[in-house]
Amino acid sequence: MSSASTAATWEVGYVQLVRQNVMFRRLWLGNVVSLLGDWFNTIALYALILQLTGSELALGAVFIAKMLPSGLASPVAGLVVDRFNRRRVMIGADLIRAVVVLGFLLVDEASEVWLIYLFTVIQVVVGSVFRPAQNSSVPNITAPNELMTANALMAATWSTLLAFGAAAGGFATAYLGLKAVFVLDSLTYLVSAWFIWRTVIPQKTDPVRSDGSLITTAFKDVLAGWRHMIEVPEVGRMALAKATWAIAGGGLVFLLALLGEALEPAAASVAIGILFAARGLGTGVGPIVARSLARDRRHWPAILGVCVSVSALCYLAIGFMPWTYWIAGLIIVAHATSGANWVLSNVLLQERTEDRWRGRVFATEWLAVMVADTVAILAASLILDAEMLDLRGVILLLGGVQFFCGALWLIMVVPKERLFQKAVAARQGSG
Repeated sequence: MSSASTAATWEVGYVQLVRQNVMFRRLWLGNVVSLLGDWFNTIALYALILQLTGSELALGAVFIAKMLPSGLASPVAGLVVDRFNRRRVMIGADLIRAVVVLGFLLVDEASEVWLIYLFTVIQVVVGSVFRPAQNSSVPNITAPNELMTANALMAATWSTLLAFGAAAGGFATAYLGLKAVFVLDSLTYLVSAWFIWRTVIPQKTDPVRSDGSLITTAFKDVLAGWRHMIEVPEVGRMALAKATWAIAGGGLVFLLALLGEALEPAAASVAIGILFAARGLGTGVGPIVARSLARDRRHWPAILGVCVSVSALCYLAIGFMPWTYWIAGLIIVAHATSGANWVLSNVLLQERTEDRWRGRVFATEWLAVMVADTVAILAASLILDAEMLDLRGVILLLGGVQFFCGALWLIMVVPKERLFQKAVAARQGSG
């Protein structure tokens, strides 16, 4: 681990990074375009499933279809990212998804809802290689003093596009129609592939092994990636930071769609879009604030736990207060902390992981996040469907679970991080 990991370093500005780093700029622009289409698509799917079924469980199943298959595919996806050309992998994923999302045009009635789940699963499984490929590529095309800025910009872009795309997607779904939204999403994947095709991404990969069958080799390599995180616990700990938030956070995000329907039953897609836009605004502000204020990396592990707890307190407040659009303010704060958690853990994980392991580490991290999200969403949707608790009760339940997770991180992880930092400082002092 370099000294940059523990001490404050001078970071370039956002504009300077985009202006002077051509390769990052192209990767980033491709991300901008595809994310906009993704959020249009997401709001349209939520509105479509509520329109055709009116079922909380059916809506929860869409969330799960967007998450669990991606998580389950991520170990193999990480191996692909570590073994093959990441640029080509991302281009291929974009081109295949451009075709797959057009399948949503076939869904017109309740009997065809199964097609929504089928095409969603295909879309996210193919896309499961894109996220670790992108995360693994950022350190390879940025200098050390650009890495934090690049991660903050990527996260802020995701959040800004969530805010704009969710709000615009809600109106587009209501006024342009579902089919137009799905066509737009397909086109954005093609534009993203074009930007990435023009990007040069250096990469250090291990050769593909030839001892044994393809399945056996893949299994051994995936296990090797998991062993690496156990043998290097400072990497393994950071790989669980996002999942610590997601254990309850995934269910709370799912409940935003139902909150939107409760606020505006006659215009659910618009209300859902506004609440998801508030989430996006928060996750965009959080990384920017974290980059400005949290300069010393030694404090980051504690900040990660505090972020989880503050997010929980915001949702607990929502559970106790009357529901109007004013809850958007608490949603912004809750997801500002989740955005800070995301970016700070991302940077630490990128710095601590060797390039040849990075794809498998990020893929395994994504598996943990998706499993946590899935469990939370499934639990919330089943509780609501069985009428064990109402919407307000489930929000309070998940808020309490999330607060407990944040406290557990502070109690169990932060002391180990302090010992690790002392060991690093001692090695640097003796050197």
